[in-house]
Amino acid sequence: MRTGRWVVVVWLIIGGLAAGQRHYYTRFDGSCAKFATIGITWIAGPLNYIGLNPSAYCKVPQPSK
Repeated sequence: MRTGRWVVVVWLIIGGLAAGQRHYYTRFDGSCAKFATIGITWIAGPLNYIGLNPSAYCKVPQPSK
């Protein structure tokens, strides 16, 4: 069970590094799409380095007037 936890931790760290190398943290504007793209990149982990380039698009409804 311990090995599985370490694999998950290392997987997420690699995903965080990939997001940093793509400058997602410095260009973060607080939008839903940027937040989701960072999350998906973290979850993809090492797959980012074999060509996976995850991105997300989301549209948040505007409040009524």
